[in-house]
Amino acid sequence: MRDFLPVAAQARNLLAPLVPGELDDERARRLYAVHTWSWLTEPGDGVAGRLVAALGHEAALNEVIAGGRDGVAKDAASIGEKEWADARARWLPRLDPDGVRQALEIARRAGLSLLTSEDAGWPAGLEDLGPHAPMLLWVRGDAGALTRTPRSVALVGARAATAYGEHVAIELAADLVAHGVSIVSGAAYGIDGAAHRAALAAGGTTVALLAGGVDRPYPTGHSQLIERVAATGAVVSEVPCGTAPTKWRFLARNRLIAALADATVVVEAGMRSGSLNTAGHAATLARPLGAVPGPVTSAASAGCHRLLREFDARCVTSADDVRELLGAEPQTLFDLAASGAHRTDDTTRVRDAMSFRSWRPTAEIARRSGLAPGDVTGILGLLALDGHVVGGGEGWRRTRHGGGG
Repeated sequence: MRDFLPVAAQARNLLAPLVPGELDDERARRLYAVHTWSWLTEPGDGVAGRLVAALGHEAALNEVIAGGRDGVAKDAASIGEKEWADARARWLPRLDPDGVRQALEIARRAGLSLLTSEDAGWPAGLEDLGPHAPMLLWVRGDAGALTRTPRSVALVGARAATAYGEHVAIELAADLVAHGVSIVSGAAYGIDGAAHRAALAAGGTTVALLAGGVDRPYPTGHSQLIERVAATGAVVSEVPCGTAPTKWRFLARNRLIAALADATVVVEAGMRSGSLNTAGHAATLARPLGAVPGPVTSAASAGCHRLLREFDARCVTSADDVRELLGAEPQTLFDLAASGAHRTDDTTRVRDAMSFRSWRPTAEIARRSGLAPGDVTGILGLLALDGHVVGGGEGWRRTRHGGGG
């Protein structure tokens, strides 16, 4: 490893523009080893994750290069002989010092940020992936977007989305960001793109996870959209710059989408949609899972219907349903409008005792509601402040403010 890793001063010069905070020699060498591991491994390599967890990045890299002859490293990470041999056979052909260094230089020229688990802005949800957690994240845009809002939702779905699916994705994303929820998705065509665009249009935070390097926007048809996401949010990947997206990396990327979000909602998906893979990761991580129903005749919603039928996904028909997945109190059947969702039972009784057309005196409202006149007077005052009732010489009546009735 002494020959492979650069001297501390060289590592510091390469990494300084990429990382937050002070960069002393020890941290520089450690981060260079972290980056090297991300170069050697494919996303989610559990053997590498176990080895690094047991020994640390630098010592683990040293063991791989030296061959782990004494077996201490393998024993510490509970890695069997065949597993160790297979892992080294995967990793060693990629041990290319020039490639590792060039990837950092590309990242510097692209103005990217490097985030690791030792940084304060590292998303805590990624740790739920255990040994399959990413070694690092490359961020284009604002790394703070990953933890800016208290809640985030993954909106995912089919690339070949219908107008119905895109409409629902737009409505959900716009409503959620208006209530301070960030949107996580994969920047693909169809549902992903609709969710990102709606979040941007509503002035909210959105994060795009890519399967390839963040220096290579994919799909290319979404290059401008990805630029817009990076301008106000973050475009993120765990693979080094220059890495091409592949089918496997898309599937591995989906675990990051599920881990970053507090809940996952599949808006539209066929029976073979990749978004079902994201849903599977969410279920494995015990994250709340929702699915939007569609026409029973639509093949584009068959995957969602399967999630609802076989995987205990919650039925999502509005942003209120998504907020309920996040832990918000469900709204009542009698008043879905926000104006009445927080009212007490006594308030509901007073409102039910009133009319939209006829004026009723306080005593009559009290009689109809079964409450004491003094209690009714206090509740009417609060409703009047919100504009839900109006008082006059003949008594009180309800308004159409906030719906209901």
